[in-house]
Amino acid sequence: MTRWLWLMPVCFLCVCVCLCVCVWCCDHYRRGIISGSVCKSLCEEKTLSLQRCLSVTPTHQVYSAVWKEKAVLVKCGIEESMRGENGPDSLWHDNNLYDKPTRGTSMDEFRAMLHSFLKDSVGEQSSLGTLVNRVISLADVSGDGKVSLAEAKSVWALLQINEFVLMVALQDKEHAPHLLGFCGDLYVTEPVAHSALFRLEVPGWLQPVFPAVLSVTLNQWLAPAWPRRARITIGLLEFVEEVFHGVYGSFYICDASPRRVGYNEKYDFKMADLQSVASEATVKGFLRGRTCEANADCTYGRDCTATCDRLARQCNSEVVQPNLAKVCALLQDFLLFGAPSDLREDLEKQLRTCVTLSGLASQMEVHHSLVLNNLKTLLWKKISNTKYS
Repeated sequence: MTRWLWLMPVCFLCVCVCLCVCVWCCDHYRRGIISGSVCKSLCEEKTLSLQRCLSVTPTHQVYSAVWKEKAVLVKCGIEESMRGENGPDSLWHDNNLYDKPTRGTSMDEFRAMLHSFLKDSVGEQSSLGTLVNRVISLADVSGDGKVSLAEAKSVWALLQINEFVLMVALQDKEHAPHLLGFCGDLYVTEPVAHSALFRLEVPGWLQPVFPAVLSVTLNQWLAPAWPRRARITIGLLEFVEEVFHGVYGSFYICDASPRRVGYNEKYDFKMADLQSVASEATVKGFLRGRTCEANADCTYGRDCTATCDRLARQCNSEVVQPNLAKVCALLQDFLLFGAPSDLREDLEKQLRTCVTLSGLASQMEVHHSLVLNNLKTLLWKKISNTKYS
């Protein structure tokens, strides 16, 4: 009961904010300022309805919803306009959100805007033109082969949200959440049945009085059977492969915590969201030239950390711990307990090797691939040709 009382003020604020956003979006839609594939459902047909606030802070707007009788998630772009602001006024949308592109912008000019923006977002890639075309195709809600000003303004506003950029870049990846539609900078994604790797997460304020061993024990008791955890793990390792030197460059997982990792009802791995993922270009751009006193000053997100050159008092641009090492550290808690006795020793050894991997370029290719494939093979051999495969 105490937990719900603690969440009530936050969720009330959260819902109020999103109701304002929905009204704001629909007002702009009716005025022809924005467009989107879900605008009609949200503003006219009322077939997209918000159900429950899933956020624990008003800076991260996520809601369960029903769209045409199917469960979905609705996310609002408010968090992007709140950076660096603390006052209540920051809960409102930025009035300049739909200032670009301006009336009179040609299609060639808009394409150049997209190319420049995406180059900054994911780095210089040979496939950047394909990504630009993907965004333009997404913007063309009417399907007439043209992009109206309202469509262009909407997709440009969405591109200011890091997760949206990543969803577009990774839309053909099996383990990334899929974009279902948008209206202005409000977007709809598929839900993930289990949005965290562990079912019990103790709030920070309760941790001093809640024994860590009790939390671990309860999570182990609530966890899926080991073969199902092995299946989830294989999917997680596949995702690490997908974001390492992909078509649009490399991506870092900058918050490898259990609450970012989920799975569906079939125990197939799914990233719960992509807010913790950042492109290599973004992370290196953040680190490059950054002043520091210690390594902690060279951290992007929660755990994308580089070393601090204390003589130069500047951050190095190479992240120390790669995705695979962070994921393996997570798997030590998730995968080892309940593992088959004939597998446990080998599994424990491979995970120990994995967590010591370095982010140095000299190790990133062959060594990482070898460790990852060994882990996948070990797990797959154990569950293949069973009902869990």
